[in-house]
Amino acid sequence: MDFVRTYLGLCKEGGVEPQEGVVAQIQESRAAHSSRLDLSGQSLSLDTCSMLARAFQKDITLTNVSLSDCMLSEEGAKVLLTGLCGNTTVKILDLKGNNLKSAGVEVLGTLLACNKTLHRLALEWNALGVWDEAFSPFCQGLASNSVLTQLDLRNNQINHHGASELALALKHNTTLEVLDLRWNNIGLLGGRILLEALQKNKSIVQLELAGNNIPSDTLKALEQTIGHNLDRQSTLRENHRKTQVLSKEIQTLKDKRSHQVLSLMETIDSQREEIQFSNRSTSIQIGQLQEALNERKSALNSLTAKLQMTEAALALSEEKNHNMGELMTQVKVDKEEQRQRHSRERKKEQEDCVLREGKLFREIQNLSETNSQLRNKVEEMERWCKSQQHQIFELKQEMTNSTAELKLRLAQAEDRLETEKRRSKQALRDMDSLRQKQVEHVNCHLEESERALQERIFKLEGQRIQLEEELSKAKAVCVTERAQAKDELGRMRAQVRLEEQEHVASLQEKHRSVHSSLQEVQLHCSQQKQTISELQAKTSQQSIEVDGLRRRIEELQQELAGKDQEKVAEVSQVRVELQEQIGHLQAERTVHRGLKEKICALEREIKVLSSNHREVLLDKDSEMSSILEKLRLKEADIRRIREDETNRASYLQSAILTYVQGSTLRHCSSSKK
Repeated sequence: MDFVRTYLGLCKEGGVEPQEGVVAQIQESRAAHSSRLDLSGQSLSLDTCSMLARAFQKDITLTNVSLSDCMLSEEGAKVLLTGLCGNTTVKILDLKGNNLKSAGVEVLGTLLACNKTLHRLALEWNALGVWDEAFSPFCQGLASNSVLTQLDLRNNQINHHGASELALALKHNTTLEVLDLRWNNIGLLGGRILLEALQKNKSIVQLELAGNNIPSDTLKALEQTIGHNLDRQSTLRENHRKTQVLSKEIQTLKDKRSHQVLSLMETIDSQREEIQFSNRSTSIQIGQLQEALNERKSALNSLTAKLQMTEAALALSEEKNHNMGELMTQVKVDKEEQRQRHSRERKKEQEDCVLREGKLFREIQNLSETNSQLRNKVEEMERWCKSQQHQIFELKQEMTNSTAELKLRLAQAEDRLETEKRRSKQALRDMDSLRQKQVEHVNCHLEESERALQERIFKLEGQRIQLEEELSKAKAVCVTERAQAKDELGRMRAQVRLEEQEHVASLQEKHRSVHSSLQEVQLHCSQQKQTISELQAKTSQQSIEVDGLRRRIEELQQELAGKDQEKVAEVSQVRVELQEQIGHLQAERTVHRGLKEKICALEREIKVLSSNHREVLLDKDSEMSSILEKLRLKEADIRRIREDETNRASYLQSAILTYVQGSTLRHCSSSKK
């Protein structure tokens, strides 16, 4: 949604005329950068502020809003900031030089408490520290904010009271990283309060405090605390990065193991499918062999039927020969025809037998070829089993390598833990050395201050002695002058009595001058006494300050002890985190052991399957041998049947010859008769 259209539409709805120059400025800023709105230097009226606030609530593309030097009124600032409370996209807000009043500062506090997207806030030249009652809600909003990372409070007349409120906010805030407090009036007390707050705040890594009348030692302490925060942030980032790297490596290892297990399961499934396919093919081949055997049985049955038919035909021919003895010529012709027919049938039967023998021989050759193919398949399956065993051996080697890598990583983690321990010990030593240096520095500073105070006291005592000497000299001068005056009076009385009145007047004037000089000397003495009393009060105050510094040293020592405890707690937390990581690694180790056990179980299953496959192959071999034996028996039966047929044919031939010879002999004998 275009911001200009939204603004103009809201102006039409509210019956407000758009302010001159604002629309052009909005268009220029939006043309230069689509997500930035720059209204710097535009004096915004209350109606314009209300329309802009409503537009901020509707527009979802703005991320950077600049309202610097806009001379916002109290109501206008209140309306604009309440409108920004409902915005969810603005990340940078610039309110430089708007001289915000108490109501605007309070609404800023509510904005910081409600808004969840603002990352950078610039409030330079706004005199927020003047409004003590409104600055505390602003600090409360900052304390409850969990998004803001950069805050600019330059030239805001923040004194030590405002610094105390800001310190309370910093104790509770955990996201602010950059704070700019230059050219305020924080002073010594504010600097100490901020130092105390920064010792609890661990998120601020950049703090600007130039032009705040803060002593150099406090600034150095603040810089040291910020340096500690920087070190802590860097260590946290390093630990987070290391944990991410370790988690990624562990995830990759898990993915690799799962991928290997899946590939192994796929290979096992493919092996099972191949075994099932081989079983199906063998069953099909066995069925085909059974069908061939059935066909051979049917052929043998047909041969036996033909033999029976021939026997019946021979019986009929014998009966015809017995019945038709008279028609010998016809019988001879019939016999010759029968002989020819029998010879042809024999030739046909012999050819059929030869063809059947060739078919059986070819079938036997095919069966031997199938047997050799099956043997080749068995050898291929054995080679495949060997390759699978080799793959399993390689997987075992990979598992051993992975366990070795995990052990190396555990050793590396232990080395890192030892290095972290050494670093923590070194950090503790550095903290102790820094604490000792700070204590020595404070002691040296106290000794130097005591020396300076003693030198100052000695100087004041010397001045007091000089003043007393000057008083005594003045008194001696007065005494000598009085004596001289008396002598002069006597001489003048003795010499000139006429000029007594003039001398008396002159003497009175001299007496008055001496009296005034005496009064001045007395006033100077009283002033010197007052300065001495002030110096004594200062010395007492400085002794009180020295006592305060001693108490501060004790507090610093306690804080250093607290820091040591915090360091020990952080080291223990790091140890706990490392122990958790070690626990995760051990859990992964157990998972790897489970995977090893699964792989062993799969190997056992593969062995069982291979043994079953071998048993099936042995069974198939035994079946093939039994089939071959049956084929041999069938061939022996066929040979026996053929021998019986040849014997029967020879018996028939001999019988026919004997019959023919007997018939010829009978015919000859009858003819002779």
